[in-house]
Amino acid sequence: MQIQLNTDSHISGREKLSRWIETVMVDALDRFSDQITRLEVHLSDVNSHKPGHDDKPDKRCLLEARLAGRQPVAVSHQAPTLEQAVDGAAGKLKRSLDSTLGRLSNRKGRPPPPEESEPLNEEKN
Repeated sequence: MQIQLNTDSHISGREKLSRWIETVMVDALDRFSDQITRLEVHLSDVNSHKPGHDDKPDKRCLLEARLAGRQPVAVSHQAPTLEQAVDGAAGKLKRSLDSTLGRLSNRKGRPPPPEESEPLNEEKN
């Protein structure tokens, strides 16, 4: 799984942040690593340009998982700190992938529907 980090100009500590993001994402999404070809992480300070933004959640983490042979899955989470935003988005992505990929595997695991010539409830005499 390739992880690509994108930040706005208000997020600092790129090298250390990059290592931390990789650790968090690998821990959270390890079971999906063979199905995720690339994970894009977008971090931003949403209200940095607004005065008096200290009392509002203003860190945003947007995650976009590119899946092999499927449509991308994207989630976002906004929180007061970068750590909370990343953790929240990672949890949302994990649940979304569980749901999306779980449904696909359930479909594959079901027995085929009976053919029309086979009665569903046959009465025995």
